[in-house]
Amino acid sequence: MTSPPRSWDCRAELVPWDATHTAWVFAALPQQVSDEIDAAAVVKGGFGSVKVVVGLGAHTWSTSVFPDSGRACYVLPVKKAIRTAEGLELGDVVNLRIDLAN
Repeated sequence: MTSPPRSWDCRAELVPWDATHTAWVFAALPQQVSDEIDAAAVVKGGFGSVKVVVGLGAHTWSTSVFPDSGRACYVLPVKKAIRTAEGLELGDVVNLRIDLAN
């Protein structure tokens, strides 16, 4: 039996968390990547979160992805400082490198 992957390269759209469009911005991960993260995660934290290390453009940071039942996928928070530095806005599709941290 082969082990599930622990790293992914994918494209994801930046979406708002709430109606104000200012509080939080997330990258909605593709369904297949979300399913593989769910299968590979040994440890889950609060709210079903999974610790990851993310690469986006010139930036790399440690964070968690969270299950979003409305989208039926994991979502990744993308800080304003990173969005600004990378010239990103809501609706943009970004290239991500995601590695499980646990």
